[in-house]
Amino acid sequence: MPDSQPLAVQKSESWRMFNDISPRYDFLNRVLSFGLDLHWRKVFARYLPDRPALKILDLATGTADILLIIFQRNPNASEGVGTDLAEKMLEIGRRKIAQKDLSGKIRFETGDAHHISYPDNSFDAVTISFGIRNMTDPTKVLREMHRAAKVGGRALILEFSLPRNPVFRFIHVTYLRYGVPVIGWLLTGHYKAYRYLTESIEDFAYGDAFCRLMTDAGFANVKAHPLLFGIATIYQGEKI
Repeated sequence: MPDSQPLAVQKSESWRMFNDISPRYDFLNRVLSFGLDLHWRKVFARYLPDRPALKILDLATGTADILLIIFQRNPNASEGVGTDLAEKMLEIGRRKIAQKDLSGKIRFETGDAHHISYPDNSFDAVTISFGIRNMTDPTKVLREMHRAAKVGGRALILEFSLPRNPVFRFIHVTYLRYGVPVIGWLLTGHYKAYRYLTESIEDFAYGDAFCRLMTDAGFANVKAHPLLFGIATIYQGEKI
């Protein structure tokens, strides 16, 4: 992925990049986040709606970390669907789900979050973690999430953000710009993929700006829950 490409073009082709780095994806997530990404996903699972027999759609599901954590920690979860354009990521997810004997509850489909293939009011929760900033049209994805959620259902989004505190922000941005691409290159050989990661985080709306996007897409009671000084944020919205 050439550096000269506009970020929007890189986003449209990002699923190919994720296919390329899929063998080391989980490992790099643990290394680059110092293991925090797993903790954040566990916190994320706590915000699911309190309903029996939860039916969950996870967009840009990758290697299925979110669905695994949800089904291991939430007894109300009964059916899960994970979709992604990166088929090699899904292959890893299928193996992980099979190892945990969850293949009867979770299935995977190749799919684009901009065009959810399910009818209106299909899911109790529609989720996406560390994926919406890779979408060429996040507002369209949010509208699709709203459409696919049941009335009374919830959208949950976990995404990187930037700390408000100027000191923490400086430290974090420095790490993103210089640490992440170098570590990614050393461990995977894909410098451009991890440079894209940094650029996509700095470019993306977060906090109040992202909450407004959710409200504009039709969600009510939108809330942001910052994690670790705002390095990442959980967003939730209700369909009423």
